[in-house]
Amino acid sequence: MTLRAAVVAVGDELLLGDTINTNAAWLGTELAAVGVEVVVSVMVGDDLPRLAVVLARALEDADVVLVTGGLGSTTDDITREAVAAAAGVPLDRVPVLEGQLRERYAAYGATLTGPVLRQADVPRDATVLPNPVGTAPGLRLEVGERLLYALPGPPHELAAVAAPVLDELRERSGSVLHTRTVHTAGLGEPSVAEIVERTVQVPPGVALAYLAGGGIVRVRFTGPDDALLRPLADSVAAALGDAVWGRDDDRLDEVVHQALAAREATVAVAESLTGGLIGSTLSRMPGSSRTFRGAAVVYATDLKHTLAGVPAPLLAAAGPVAAETASALASGIRERLGATYGLAATGVAGPDEQDGNPVGTVYVAVAGPNETDVRALRLPGDRERIRLLTVTAALDLLRRHVTP
Repeated sequence: MTLRAAVVAVGDELLLGDTINTNAAWLGTELAAVGVEVVVSVMVGDDLPRLAVVLARALEDADVVLVTGGLGSTTDDITREAVAAAAGVPLDRVPVLEGQLRERYAAYGATLTGPVLRQADVPRDATVLPNPVGTAPGLRLEVGERLLYALPGPPHELAAVAAPVLDELRERSGSVLHTRTVHTAGLGEPSVAEIVERTVQVPPGVALAYLAGGGIVRVRFTGPDDALLRPLADSVAAALGDAVWGRDDDRLDEVVHQALAAREATVAVAESLTGGLIGSTLSRMPGSSRTFRGAAVVYATDLKHTLAGVPAPLLAAAGPVAAETASALASGIRERLGATYGLAATGVAGPDEQDGNPVGTVYVAVAGPNETDVRALRLPGDRERIRLLTVTAALDLLRRHVTP
């Protein structure tokens, strides 16, 4: 049986754009994987009557309603009251929950105020869903033939509390959707789509999607039979060639580290316009110190010489944003930090041009034991997007040099 779900995210911060609603995207992916179809996803502010109405309507439209956020202890946390109102039941104080809250606050030496105890209030007949990483528990409530789950808003708490929820929904749906994903870089979405659709014919019951962002295009196949999806992904990966850097849950930084480790090699970074983003990305993976030597943020022109060893005459002649400068940055940082490979990025993120170079002019370079490779790029978007695209371009260039 295909279950229909409604996802309701609560919080003024979502409507104002202060916080991006990543919970809806995460739930959409997780629900699809357990055979649940999301038919509506909405955001609602911290308004009790309005939220109660939205939840009541969602219970009419879907078999399962999942609401995230608004379970904390402040005055704008109104989800438990709205859930009770939508279900037509009162809130009851649960002594066990109150005791757990008091114990937790005492253990941390924190002062427990009256509003904190609101987290021990539960709609009548609801089941409490333990929260192992936070104070606000989740809630499960049957409303007629419908199911309503109230889940915490912080993403790490949501994932922890939602685990048994997803298990229950998998059992109820009786079906599981599989996905196979091919990750690419260096090609735009139209080019990837043209190659994919020239290569494979998608059979009935399988959905094909292109997911683009941050300089990466993902090709995703979804369907009930993994045996159908594997050969499709294999064919697409072969057709896309060296633009493919990974599959399924792979991350680009992890792929780079794995390739470096296989070579018993290391990398050092000199970065200008990215201001440390490349180094931060390369240090994200636990154990990355095995292959990542370090990074120098050479934002000022003189630091490109004093920290990364770019010859002063070259800087004077070519300027800070040039292919020759990127090459010298990669070579210099490789030598100074004692790495097998040097990785460098310099460019103009904007909002203004620099020394005649328009916004989006970027050079990334890799210096290895035998050669130096420089790529000239014109990247689109605002300052932040150009910086993020540069990180992907730099890591992908390194990946192409270290992957067998």
